Amino acid sequence: MKFICDRDTFAKEIAIAQDIIASKNAFSIMSNVYLEVTDSRLYIRATDAKVGFETEIPISDAEPGSLTVFCDKLLAITNSIPEGDMLFEQHESSIEIRPLSKKIRFQLKTIAGDKFPEIPRIEENQYFTLNARDLRKMISQTIFSVSNDETRFFMNGVFMEKLPSGELAMVATDGRRLAFISTQEANIPDFQSAIIPPKVLSIVLKRASDEGQILMAVNEKNIFFRFGNYQLTSYLIEGKFPNYQKVIPRDHRMKFIVSKEELQSALRRVALFVEKSNKVIFNVSSRGLVLESEETELGAAREELACQYEGDDVVILLSLRYLEDPLKVMDAEALAIEFSDPTRAVTMRPEPASNYFHIIMPMQQP
Repeated sequence: MKFICDRDTFAKEIAIAQDIIASKNAFSIMSNVYLEVTDSRLYIRATDAKVGFETEIPISDAEPGSLTVFCDKLLAITNSIPEGDMLFEQHESSIEIRPLSKKIRFQLKTIAGDKFPEIPRIEENQYFTLNARDLRKMISQTIFSVSNDETRFFMNGVFMEKLPSGELAMVATDGRRLAFISTQEANIPDFQSAIIPPKVLSIVLKRASDEGQILMAVNEKNIFFRFGNYQLTSYLIEGKFPNYQKVIPRDHRMKFIVSKEELQSALRRVALFVEKSNKVIFNVSSRGLVLESEETELGAAREELACQYEGDDVVILLSLRYLEDPLKVMDAEALAIEFSDPTRAVTMRPEPASNYFHIIMPMQQP
């Protein structure tokens, strides 16, 4: 096998491969990236046995062949080489790597390409099209609410289903908060609802552009994404996702509306005295909103904000992290926080209402 390619183009794809690979054992095939030359294209594959990645880049002076090589060291070598074209040439059980512009040479041991694990495939006609901007928004609005409690593995991913209305919905929960978003996409076929691990969604969010479309397919065991020159696949989490519809409050009697930017800024200041409890005190009245941190040995913080509210004075205790995470991705100038009782679930949504919302369980009153 032999080829010449641009260093920057190659380094970008190998960096993604390294993000996929979980093992750092130099003698394991699972730590290797697969390289295959066919005609004037280099195919690059990586997997951690759960998530698979494939891409291709243009090359020149190509001689066909395939091999695998330790990805961590390959990336380090590539990043150390000056910009410009690089030559790769296989010699028995190693590959020689050198820039064309400098007298530098590396040799890296290889493992035969036929030992590399197969990446799952699906028929072309199983793919359907999603707007890239919409899908990235759906991921960003839900992924942070995934549970990391491995004993509740069925909540360790983002749940996706096609609603009876035809909308595509994504939901995530860790038992104390829930994120929901839906979008009306055209021509979505019926598919079995799926629990998607966050790792593959993070890669889509990080690597896909807002422009254009993303192809997606789902079967009983795997989910597949295609965009640009990338193909991603991931296993699906087995198990039954909780009936999230039952925990969405339908009877909120009260709400207050506040500026998102002002609330975010105030939380950053109040957070200076929020310690292990992670608790922020919301004092809501017709006079406005007062945020407080619990008094500590170092001091306390208090800030008053304007808000629209009609009702009795109420005190709600909310987790700082559960507020900050959705605020980072909510794309609205104003927010509505709805509730029926200070000890029951609170809904935070954009004002006016949109296609997403976040549910937060209050913390216990002292």
